[in-house]
Amino acid sequence: MPIQYKGVNFEHNHVREHVGVFDVSHMAQILVKGEKAFDLIQKITTNELSKLIDGKVQYSCMLNSDGGIIDDLLVYRFNINSYMLVVNAANTDKDINWIHSCNDMGVEVINITSERGLLAVQGPKTNAVLQKLTDLDLSNIPYYSFRIGKIANCNNVIISNTGYTGSGGFELYVAKEEASTLWENLFSYNDFIEPIGLAARDTLRLEMGYCLYGNDINENRTPIEAGLSWIVSRKKTFIGHDVVKKQLLTGCDEYLVGFVLNERGIPRKGYQILNNQNVIIGEVTSGSMSPFLKTGFGMGYVHQNESKIDTNVFITIRDKKISAKIVKLPFYEK
Repeated sequence: MPIQYKGVNFEHNHVREHVGVFDVSHMAQILVKGEKAFDLIQKITTNELSKLIDGKVQYSCMLNSDGGIIDDLLVYRFNINSYMLVVNAANTDKDINWIHSCNDMGVEVINITSERGLLAVQGPKTNAVLQKLTDLDLSNIPYYSFRIGKIANCNNVIISNTGYTGSGGFELYVAKEEASTLWENLFSYNDFIEPIGLAARDTLRLEMGYCLYGNDINENRTPIEAGLSWIVSRKKTFIGHDVVKKQLLTGCDEYLVGFVLNERGIPRKGYQILNNQNVIIGEVTSGSMSPFLKTGFGMGYVHQNESKIDTNVFITIRDKKISAKIVKLPFYEK
């Protein structure tokens, strides 16, 4: 996936206003099958898997025994005994090894990434563009749901309504041998579509306040610290549950917050965050220039007593203290 095609701002705004295509075939796809597939996934993920029915998708995460996030992922349910996990590419080997280490139930775990392609078609005009290429009624695929069918002359495509941009759209999971056909057909049938690179994908997700693994979440951070308590079941037992359930009751020392600069500058990962007394209270985990806000913005972990909305802070950029304010997420709203 290239960093950019025609420039970050152009690509970012095109997705917000029209429709763009991301080649995210690097995302890992793992099949989990067998009579105990439900039990294994329920054990290793934080969200309540019993809420998931056939044709639905769930956002969740896997934790280590200390409550740290091994990875965040999507869980697709084909049926009670068959699921697909979509995980971050850089974590593929780590995730599969972890799943195997927890699999004392004889469940089949298969890495199918090399056999598959994945295109994310995002933007408010996605439905109108894609509907011309399929007989499936896309309006009948609710958010966090999927169907399997033919689209753009490609068969058995998983058409999924999830998204990582906040602008609507679908993800198209396709057999590897048909991926290039799907890409070419999307562009040959539609003038509105533009290819979108990694840089715009990052600014789009950041404006939504979505976490990026390796930046905003990692094995040293819990979902409670990261603002992901909504994907943590209060009822079930899962690996790492003792730590995170205690945090739900007692709170955390640090929390992930969003901030917007009051002055010119671009915050980057690792930059220090200071309070009004010039004391370091945290550091930036993700930062950029927002095409929507037209200013520098980002996220970072800060001490609990400095994490309230409208708190004034400073970001150190090239040895200068740049004024900023903690704001409510997401940064972008339609």
